[in-house]
Amino acid sequence: MSAIAVIQEVIKPLFPGLMGMQLMEVTPERVIASMEVRPDLCTVGEILHGGALMAFADTLGGIATFVNLERGARTTTIESKTNFLGAMPVGTRIIGECTPLHRGKTTMVWQTHVKSEKGKLCAVIIQTQMVLPA
Repeated sequence: MSAIAVIQEVIKPLFPGLMGMQLMEVTPERVIASMEVRPDLCTVGEILHGGALMAFADTLGGIATFVNLERGARTTTIESKTNFLGAMPVGTRIIGECTPLHRGKTTMVWQTHVKSEKGKLCAVIIQTQMVLPA
């Protein structure tokens, strides 16, 4: 079973799985995933809720950190900043691409760009993950 399939199976019963997050690429240098904007993930006006977008990006950063950890180590988000740049309506498929800004021994910092399938930028998220030793 591929790393993507294993991680996808782990998140399936968890919040990211409930949101419908689908992993597309998982490497130590980049994590890419997609998610359909459904009505139950929206706010008034059938626009993707900011919390759903942030949870999507947070999951990408957590997975990116996880694949960079030493065996037995864990991670937790200690800071996240989101710039909302465009609305994503129901029916849009968003794509998130998460890349490292810093991969250290005690913290890792990730930047995630969230776009529509057509390339419209929706948000830029920068988050810091703490590395918890085994």
